[in-house]
Amino acid sequence: MAFAQRLASSPAIVNATLTLHGDLGAGKTTLVRHLLRALGVEGRIKSPTYAVVEPHQSQRCALLPGGELLHIWHFDFYRFTDPREWEDAGFRELFAAPGLKLVEWPERAAGYLPPVDADIHIQTDPMYTPSIDLELDEASPDERSVVMNAFTPAGQQLLAALTA
Repeated sequence: MAFAQRLASSPAIVNATLTLHGDLGAGKTTLVRHLLRALGVEGRIKSPTYAVVEPHQSQRCALLPGGELLHIWHFDFYRFTDPREWEDAGFRELFAAPGLKLVEWPERAAGYLPPVDADIHIQTDPMYTPSIDLELDEASPDERSVVMNAFTPAGQQLLAALTA
């Protein structure tokens, strides 16, 4: 959640394209949910695994002038069996439009995606053993290792927000 909130604090996020990498269950969709909440998205945020893309809007994004909509598209290419499916689905127009694009399983559309601003790699920590917080009497969440690589000036701004 803290990682997503720091990303959401950078003005570069409103037009960024980010790819998310990690095994099934690593936390890609959970990170997206935290990011969308931090950007003011309300209502249900569901995984696009079956729909391939879920569009979202936020009228409450603090980074935009009052009333201006932030458009967000959350893609999940897990079910793609051929990268050409990206082209056949007509995603070129969505990626050309202003707004935030978040892409899970980008390698399944290899060679078709436009350049990305940054990629985020999430990995569960195999050495982590869940513990019990005795004060709260509930299990602690699994720990994750997150690495972000920036490829553009916008990506560099996002990376800088993580260390601010």
